[in-house]
Amino acid sequence: MPEIKYEVVDKIGIVSEGNNGWNKELNLISWNDREPVYDIRTWSPDHEKMGKGVTISVAEAKMLRDMLNNLNLD
Repeated sequence: MPEIKYEVVDKIGIVSEGNNGWNKELNLISWNDREPVYDIRTWSPDHEKMGKGVTISVAEAKMLRDMLNNLNLD
């Protein structure tokens, strides 16, 4: 399997902290030298290992923001 190349362009924030030291994070990441995308996934403390996650484009992030703003989370 080919090696996956990634660069964390911007660490936006931690969504949740796991008991095992891994954090679910929102980051802006460039995968394999492509245009950066928003990425939500779990990361080991040293960012050497990652769990499964989801990547979304800027357009998708805007749609998600609008949907979340319309939710009643109280």
